[in-house]
Amino acid sequence: MSAASTSILLVGESGVGKTHYGAQLLKRLMKGDGRLRMNGAATNLEPFEAALESLNEGKAAGHTATSTYIDSVWPVSDGGDHRGEMVWPDYGGEQIRNIIAARRVPNSWGTRVREAAAWLLMIRLQQTRLEDDIFSRPLADLRGSSIENREVQVSDQARLIELLQMLTFSSGATGQRPLKRPHLGILLTCWDELSSEETPSETLRARLPMLWAFVHSSWRSPSILGLSALERPLSPRDRDMEYVSQGPEHFGYVVEPDGSKSPDLTIPIQLLLSTLR
Repeated sequence: MSAASTSILLVGESGVGKTHYGAQLLKRLMKGDGRLRMNGAATNLEPFEAALESLNEGKAAGHTATSTYIDSVWPVSDGGDHRGEMVWPDYGGEQIRNIIAARRVPNSWGTRVREAAAWLLMIRLQQTRLEDDIFSRPLADLRGSSIENREVQVSDQARLIELLQMLTFSSGATGQRPLKRPHLGILLTCWDELSSEETPSETLRARLPMLWAFVHSSWRSPSILGLSALERPLSPRDRDMEYVSQGPEHFGYVVEPDGSKSPDLTIPIQLLLSTLR
């Protein structure tokens, strides 16, 4: 990773809402009424423009193909001293799951993580498994158990920790903890489905305590925010007429670290960008 790098890499498994967030964020950046705006020509916007067309019709966007590897790079600026690039790997989220399962980072991803000065990890808490795993249930507890008992598997929070460990190793980040670079942001997506009155950090700590502890022991001042990119569930078939009449740019919000809500979907990127000096 270059010391002068100002790129932010977005990472997320399948179903966390990367494409919906990208489409809504693209609209905000083009309007330029948030903390960030476009600072030049972006590349490979087709997937997000197609998603935005679906949202304009009041429908949910389609799924991204697993085999896609084309990056979309967006130059952004806060209108002041902070400028950088957002790197959206246009990929099916199954690629992230495959990295964890194979315990191997492909060359294409190795290059991405090495060149990024910050990572934004998108997590949808509703699709994480919270049952006992081999970490929360010691092997001693299994002594004498019937062989008919179900297999005890590694939980999703342990898998996410392993993903961060692999990416950190691939980035070449070494030395004492907490890490200064790459910076880390965590975005808890589909916040409207959580019914949480706590801050994003408190919510992550309550739902995935082992991941929360790992992040805070490994990174200096990680940013943890909530996101509802659509503000409500949409159907891929049936139109939401309120979306059609008002426009998708009037929906969606970010939950800031202190728990306050903002319609400015650029905030998670701006907070990371402000640390890249």
